[in-house]
Formats: sequence, structure tokens, C-alpha cells
Amino acid sequence: MKLYFSPMTRATRPRWMLEELGVPYELATLDMMKGEHKKPEYLKIHPLGAVPALEDGGFTMYESAAIIMYLADKYPEKGLAPALGTADRGAYYQWISFAMTEADPLLVTILMNTRFLPEAERSAAAVEKASQRFKVIAPIIQERMKGREYIVGNKFSAADVVVGGTLALANMLNALDGYPDLKAYLGRLMERPATKKAFA
Repeated sequence: MKLYFSPMTRATRPRWMLEELGVPYELATLDMMKGEHKKPEYLKIHPLGAVPALEDGGFTMYESAAIIMYLADKYPEKGLAPALGTADRGAYYQWISFAMTEADPLLVTILMNTRFLPEAERSAAAVEKASQRFKVIAPIIQERMKGREYIVGNKFSAADVVVGGTLALANMLNALDGYPDLKAYLGRLMERPATKKAFA
């Protein structure tokens, strides 16, 4: 397997997942400052020129959460996804989707408009709107974590990789201030050997 990767991007999540699985993989690091992600040969792999992308034999896919779920199902013996047809499997899908559709876009909006876009293109209004919406989203995750070690079934799973990746970005943006349960949860995740390697 080959993971197309760039540090400080969503590609960190599938790298974390691969490290949790302990399976061999090749890390193909793209220098985005040099535009390697926009070269024609890479656009054949990921048409948007984004990371991550995963090659597994003759199969290629992208989207970080999809890669993570694929890997969890490819190696069922590792136990990183709840059994099909169970309530925990439903919760697993829910929290992965919630992180990616509700929380992640808000954080990316804040990130782009505070750090990456040229000053003239930044929108303080967009940052404020996203920040206020995140204050609705974060308490929902925090409530879920009360009395729990992990997001689903009190057992580490691929859902923790996705949710943890989102919370790591939130923490970098100081968006977890006032959410002690989320900070404690993220702290536990960041102490895992696989996480340390992926975020190094």
C-alpha cells in the first residue's frame, strides 16, 4: 500500500490508522509548497490534487474518512471497527460522519481565513460564523464523551482516528478551550504510539 501524504493535512489521519494497524505501507510525501500535488501524474490519482490518496494494489481511493473505514474493514482481525449490524456500528458511522460533515468544515474555514489565505482574501465574518457554529457542535461531542474513554463502545476504533484528527485541528486553533472532556479525550489519543508517529 502507498499513502500519498503531506504533513499537517487530513492525510495525517490515514497515516495514524495505518500505524494503529501495524501493517506495512509506503509513505509518498508530497511537497505542497512546490506544487507536487498539482502535477499531472498526481492529478490522475486524486483529481482535486489534494491529500490523502491511497493505492492498494490496483485500487486507488481518496477522502481521509473513507480510507480509514476501508482500512478498518480490510483488517477486521485488528478490531478497529464494531461488528456489522450492531448499535456500535451505527454509532461508528454516525460519529465519523458528524466529525467530517459538521465539525471539520467549520475548522477548515477558520484555518483558511486566519492562516492560509492571503490577507486580502480573508473573511473575519466567515471566521466568526464558523466559530459560533463550532460552539454548537463541540458540546455535542463533549456530552458524548462524559464517562467514556473512546467515542464508540468504550473501545478504541477507527472512529477515534477521525474524531481525534478533527479535535487535533480544533485544539491547534484554540477551539477546545472550555471543553475539558474533549481536551482530556484528545490527550489520551495523542499519547498513543501510533498517533505520535503519525503527527511527528
